[in-house]
Amino acid sequence: MAVGDYHLPYTSTPFEGPEKLLEIWFAPSPARVPDAHAPKNGRIGLRNVPKQVWEDMLDIVKCKVLSVIEGEETDAYLLSESSLFVFPHRIILKTCGTTLNLLGLPRILEIAHKFASLPSVYRCFYSRKSFMFPERQLGPHREWKDEVSFLDAIFPNGAAYTVGKVNGDHWLLYLTTPGQYGANGETAPSSPNSFSLSPLQSENGEENETNQTLQNVETDTPFTQDYTIEILMSNLSHKAREPFFSAPSVQDAPSESPSIIGRTLSSAIGISDLFPPDLTTLDAYAFTPCGYSSNALLKWGEGIEDGHGGEGYYTIHVTPEEGWSYASFECNVPLSTSPSSSAKDIPDLHTLIRRVVDIFQPGRLSLTLFISNVDNNNAEEDEGETAVEAAQRTFKSALTAQRPVSCTSGDSSDSVTGHGGGKNDRLLYKRTDKINYQFGGYNLAFASFESR
Repeated sequence: MAVGDYHLPYTSTPFEGPEKLLEIWFAPSPARVPDAHAPKNGRIGLRNVPKQVWEDMLDIVKCKVLSVIEGEETDAYLLSESSLFVFPHRIILKTCGTTLNLLGLPRILEIAHKFASLPSVYRCFYSRKSFMFPERQLGPHREWKDEVSFLDAIFPNGAAYTVGKVNGDHWLLYLTTPGQYGANGETAPSSPNSFSLSPLQSENGEENETNQTLQNVETDTPFTQDYTIEILMSNLSHKAREPFFSAPSVQDAPSESPSIIGRTLSSAIGISDLFPPDLTTLDAYAFTPCGYSSNALLKWGEGIEDGHGGEGYYTIHVTPEEGWSYASFECNVPLSTSPSSSAKDIPDLHTLIRRVVDIFQPGRLSLTLFISNVDNNNAEEDEGETAVEAAQRTFKSALTAQRPVSCTSGDSSDSVTGHGGGKNDRLLYKRTDKINYQFGGYNLAFASFESR
């Protein structure tokens, strides 16, 4: 997409960029779905649900399917408002704007039971950043307490948390833990055990740091690796926002589809190079008059310390309008906190953060790493650090320390060559929150930053 020197005059009704993220596990791993040993055309579990069935469910949520990429383990649906990922044993529905994300949940439970013989929920997670315009939301999304009440009506004894400043940027989380499967063929949600909350250590200084432990009576962790990093960015710079507006020349060229324009834009600003291109299948969409979404499926394994590999994803969504600019990045590929040895490797966490932030140049951002205990316990340790503390250290070093920006293609130390910010554009941040949680089966690292 060719971007000229033009103003960004587009104004509209405020759009809510921060997404609602619903993730439902119907089994602890693909191997535990009923048809795991009898695939149909290489597909098992929820991946056998017809596309039209998912589209009908999305009508309830108030969004549409734009395109789909099918991997070996995952189907990635690009939506008019964000993304849907379907795995054999779980589903991730991520929607923005005024979509009715949670209203799709009862239908998802019915679909899993009817089409995949999955009558029970192993775990459920619902999370979102604080809304910019909460008064514009509909249904149960008007207030967090309404969302919690909606989920509590489905999942007995679910647990809800607010992470971060209530009167500032914060992150909201609802989760269940594994319970007993239904006995009568009904979609029976899990029944989490009760939690106890005990504050640990508080550190005074420039950041507000909280460490809290949630101890489950019967901790049960997933049998498969679970790792999700989110980078949620607002107040994007003018330079970073500009490419996401449709130039007049693009609007006058109907022969170029939004998908082609989206892929061209992805290459021009460095999104295509966040991970090695030869490991990435990218699906992108450039909206008119502005906006951008992409899903990518990733082959990973090389460059990962434990030697395990598989198919992961990342997804990016951008709302570029001044006044409510926002961009989100989410990825489930486990990233090392040690420097990558080669530009051909999956990037380390520090490198990926810098690449993403250099593209979007946010004035404020928050990062969350949600990691299952098995990964935390087996992760590398640096001077006795846990995986979440190593992540917190990486968050801070990536965003607060000045580092030279290499002009050599493929350098893995910081930025993607020719894209995002150069040395003069490199923003430095101060950390405003650092919070760690331990849940039943999961650990969370949360940090927020603002530009200096």
